[in-house]
Amino acid sequence: MTSSPIRRCVSVRSARGFTLFEMLAVILLIGIAAAAVSLSVSQGLSSARVSAASGELAATLRATRAQAIVKGKEQHFDLDIRAGSYRGADGRTRELPAGMKVSITSAKEDQVSPTTGRIRFFPDGSSTGGHITLQQGQRRWQVNVGWLTGAVSVVQPGPVRP
Repeated sequence: MTSSPIRRCVSVRSARGFTLFEMLAVILLIGIAAAAVSLSVSQGLSSARVSAASGELAATLRATRAQAIVKGKEQHFDLDIRAGSYRGADGRTRELPAGMKVSITSAKEDQVSPTTGRIRFFPDGSSTGGHITLQQGQRRWQVNVGWLTGAVSVVQPGPVRP
């Protein structure tokens, strides 16, 4: 008996990997996703900055009103739209975040200069009234001061329409 050699067919598996095109496609998709996330985060931060700035400004207005009541004499709040700063009854100047647009609507006699507006508070808590608008990009907030009661409120009127 002759023995015949047993032939075994060993299948050599070819190594499979990713092509350059597939790798570039994945990298492109990751880049698009990262850009979308960063845009969303930056818009959220912009909104948070405007919200925080309007809250701080409103707090300064409320403190100025409180000082008028406590001291029993008129106090004023000044806003310089060119410098992007404001000052309350404590005399401390506060800066708004860079790039933020600000405007003030107040009584004509309270226009200290072409770039500075004033809101006055009286010992009974009333004020000359007005409103201050803060805007950064598409985000806008308005701080209102009632003339009769001197009450300060913050509202978000909505995005700016081009």
